[in-house]
Amino acid sequence: MEKIWLKNYPKEVSATTDLSKYKSLYDLYEESVQMFGPRKAFTNMGVSLTFSKLNEEVERFASFLQHELKLKKGDRIAIQMPNLLQFPVVAFAAMRSGLTIVNTNPLYTAKEMQHQFKDSGAKAVVILANYAHLLEQIIKDTEIESVVITEIGDHFPAPKRLLVNSVVKYIKKMVPAYSIPQAYTYLQAMQLGAMKPSQKIETTQEDIAFLQYTGGTTGVAKGAMLLHKNVLANVLQIRDWMKPKLREGQEIAIAALPLYHIFALTLNCLGLLRYGAENVLITNPRDIPGFIKDLKKTPFTVMAGVNTLFNALMNNPEFTTIDFSKVKISVAGAMTLQKSVAEKWMTLTSSTIVEGYGLTEASPVVCCNPIDGTDRVGTIGLPFPDTDVKLVNDDDQEVPMGEPGELLCQGPQVMAGYWNKQEETDKVLTNGWLRTGDIAVVDKDGFFKIVDRKKDMILVSGFNVYPNEVEEAIASHPGVLEVAAIGVPDEHSGEIVKAVVVKKDPGLTPEDVIAHARKTLTNYKVPKLVEFRTELPKTNVGKILRRALRDQK
Repeated sequence: MEKIWLKNYPKEVSATTDLSKYKSLYDLYEESVQMFGPRKAFTNMGVSLTFSKLNEEVERFASFLQHELKLKKGDRIAIQMPNLLQFPVVAFAAMRSGLTIVNTNPLYTAKEMQHQFKDSGAKAVVILANYAHLLEQIIKDTEIESVVITEIGDHFPAPKRLLVNSVVKYIKKMVPAYSIPQAYTYLQAMQLGAMKPSQKIETTQEDIAFLQYTGGTTGVAKGAMLLHKNVLANVLQIRDWMKPKLREGQEIAIAALPLYHIFALTLNCLGLLRYGAENVLITNPRDIPGFIKDLKKTPFTVMAGVNTLFNALMNNPEFTTIDFSKVKISVAGAMTLQKSVAEKWMTLTSSTIVEGYGLTEASPVVCCNPIDGTDRVGTIGLPFPDTDVKLVNDDDQEVPMGEPGELLCQGPQVMAGYWNKQEETDKVLTNGWLRTGDIAVVDKDGFFKIVDRKKDMILVSGFNVYPNEVEEAIASHPGVLEVAAIGVPDEHSGEIVKAVVVKKDPGLTPEDVIAHARKTLTNYKVPKLVEFRTELPKTNVGKILRRALRDQK
């Protein structure tokens, strides 16, 4: 496909990405430390680490990894915790030591943990105490030799640390009993690390930076091998894309999405760090009242989230008491941003949510709307610098402009493949092109729009129905809080559309939903069934799980 999108690039954004300046992600991190030393790098629950202090902690933990645990270049280390100050310390220490990071969802069951640890061959794990009882159940069935257990307040000053850890453990009873006798505490690890200097282990762009597991919602999770050059490319692409509005050393970013998730990992932990931004880590974004309290204390300029998170925030009555005067931009990803949510956000905050698109296998960003004011609501924007995108049919032939096809992408951010799964790799990587499984259309200016996931498409009497379109129509009803559309079997038409709705208005009826959908949808797209629920199943970042709804029907 001709790169028709280049003509709409903001004037500040280059069409190419130069990776020659850095050998690895750690080089980029070191540059940030040198540039922004006294500025705050990460803040959590009112406690901050400056870039310089962060670096001191990183070097201490790296010493522990190298001298006490004897980990060598290429060894895998798992990190399993929510957004805490410990996360960036451990992650950058692992990079300094030449290790491969295995990011692990804290919400995993013991079985899911076992699969990921065993599949990755992780030799060490740093885990929050709240989940250590699950690790105890499965550690004997993994290759893990070393365990470091941390508590929520471990990076806080002594009085606050003791108070927070005691409340979590004894009052809230959030730490089930466990016994892992060989484990180090995080504080012990830092004490041991202070005894000897660490070394910066030379790493190249071709080394694996992360095994980022994905596909767990659609089958057995697979580890995407993200090389240093893949993530480095995406970080630099993000840096360039943000130039129209962001300024080095002047930004405060809200990190509401978990850093172990590829979106926040690349955007917040690495991309905005390179801007010298202060990342305010939100440990539990599902606690909307607590989250809003944090937002009220922070004159933030940047925020990333998903559609459901923005929606949940705006439906809390305290949302309008937040000061949005400093906000430059918000970014949405991981799921479709509904037009009604984007418009309401603009009305309430006088700022824009810019929608982007990506996937774990692409480190993750492939496309994003320009942030210079030329964004188009309802689209995922333009392909990133050095990124090619094409749309193909089932025969791998490119489709005409305006017609839907599967989105394939190619660029320096695309993964090397799946860890130890060549057959799965071959299914999604063809001559450097990554098959995303997403159906999209493109307009004459090169703006792409995701129609839906290929596997979520509903087939009604031979007609394709895309759930996103149905959800967009229903979500605009003022009585609807959240909605998901799925297909259910039907003897006459093969499938019919079913809407699963969470009410905002207790008086909402199925007839109301169907009547509202008829205003904008052709007949075969209108839901024939409406089910009300108190909540919808979601991933750890708030993405609605349609597959779970189909399985439950």
